[in-house]
Formats: sequence, structure tokens, C-alpha cells
Amino acid sequence: MSSHLDEAALAALRAALESERAILRREIEDAGGDPDSGQVGVDLERGFADSAHATAERANLIAVLDGLRGNLREVEHALARMEAGRYGTCERRGEPIPLERLEALPAARLCISCKSRTP
Repeated sequence: MSSHLDEAALAALRAALESERAILRREIEDAGGDPDSGQVGVDLERGFADSAHATAERANLIAVLDGLRGNLREVEHALARMEAGRYGTCERRGEPIPLERLEALPAARLCISCKSRTP
């Protein structure tokens, strides 16, 4: 466990991450995607007379699914770091990430200082 986070804070952050993971997985499934792969399970060609419209809809759906999957990967990465006892430390400098930042963004990998320098 990260030394700057007490048991209660860590438990609350774990619950927030697990809840976010469940929500993201459900949103991916509801959009016709598979949360565990890059597959899109929706046939957008059916019901569209205009194939250009179907192509545009498919591109939009893929972009949405990619964003949701990216968020899911970040949440799962944070949970894995939690299991390994490395959660709550900046991945760049190894410094503790303040509890306030973790409460606002439980999957944060970087402290505010490092994040502000990231291009």
C-alpha cells in the first residue's frame, strides 16, 4: 500500500475505480463493443440507405469506443498498481500523488506538476 494513503482512503479509491470500471464496461457493451477486445458488434450498414452515412456513423462509434476503452485501460492500470502496492505514486518522479488529485481522478498516473509538463 502507498504509505501516504490510509486504509480508508485506499478502500474508497478502490471502490471508485471498481465502480468506474463497471460503468465503462457497460457503456462499451451498450455501444455494441466488446470491452475485452477492439471488436465492434454493431452492423451499421443495415438500415442505412446511404453507405457514406453508415461509414461516418461507424467511424463515430469506433472513436467513442476507443475513448471508452482507453479510459477502461487507465482504470485497470490503476487497479493493477493498487494490487502491486504502487498506487498513488507519480509514475515519472515516484513522489506521492496528493489525495485530492486521486479523489478527483482516481486513475491518475502523474502528479499535477508532471501532468502539466506532459505535452
